[in-house]
Amino acid sequence: MLRLSHKKALYDHIDERKVYTEQIPRLGGVGFISAHMVVIFTLTVLGFWEEQLSLSFGMVLAAMTLILIFGIWDDLKPLRARYKFGIQVLAAILVSVAGYRFTGISFGISDTYLNLGWFSWPLTILWIVGIINAINLIDGVDGLSGSVSIIILLSYSLVYFYYGNTHAATLSLLLVAAILGFLVFNFPAPQAKIFMGDTGSQFLGFFIALIPLMETPSLGYSRISLPYAAALTLIPIFDTFAAIWRRTREKRGISEPDREHTHHKLLALGFSALQIDLILGSLQLAVGVCIVLALTIFTAYKLPLALGAYALVAIFFTLLHYAYKHQVRMK
Repeated sequence: MLRLSHKKALYDHIDERKVYTEQIPRLGGVGFISAHMVVIFTLTVLGFWEEQLSLSFGMVLAAMTLILIFGIWDDLKPLRARYKFGIQVLAAILVSVAGYRFTGISFGISDTYLNLGWFSWPLTILWIVGIINAINLIDGVDGLSGSVSIIILLSYSLVYFYYGNTHAATLSLLLVAAILGFLVFNFPAPQAKIFMGDTGSQFLGFFIALIPLMETPSLGYSRISLPYAAALTLIPIFDTFAAIWRRTREKRGISEPDREHTHHKLLALGFSALQIDLILGSLQLAVGVCIVLALTIFTAYKLPLALGAYALVAIFFTLLHYAYKHQVRMK
């Protein structure tokens, strides 16, 4: 992809949200996603796991392919926000029709379980579309989106191995391996040679949203409950809600780029790209440890651990907000 991008001048589009001015290829996502999907198709055909080429899993693969194709299109010729949103909703509908939905919510208090009924459909679609865009928005510093995604996927793989769901765990680890191969060329040391582009960030968001929807029949409730899945993606979720609030308050379109995302604020405070990766990666790791422990060996402390993860991220974003405001006033 590096060679093709340089040969065809397929470089990233520069706008006010970007933190660099050099011409850097942006089709890295095509490389690691292609590797991931080829292995998934091969293992599925070979019957590596029990869930083979069923109609439901086929619809999920079709949704993945849809995200991949239009992600490439968007990287080559940027799509308008409404069309990107429409494709994301279509992919989310395919996943929901296939049976991958939040059918209920467990809060970790005794046997408390809220059956969602028909509301599982809009909630699942909103979840998938929201996480796609949340992961896309944090992809602003070399290595950040890939690093955070790796920690999230490793957390899911540990939980699913504990549950005995080797299908979901293996799918997560395969994508971790693919991202690690990509990070060799994307890490900020000294500078990324290629970006994952919207192809990569949207696919990562789609996959991270999909993983907690995968069934584990041995459980009383078959999927990872929404409060715990949301906890694992709190960093991109907080960043996205902050962006929506900021742009709504300033009466701008919510899809308009700006330079006040989490990584922009950390850059303004003097941190390098590598330091930002380490800071947010450490925060994501702490959250991951809390949620993995809550869903596995410390289920008796499920709720306190989850609340601790939420509090940790909330405190970080609050401190960052005031530190950034102070930095702006000082200028």
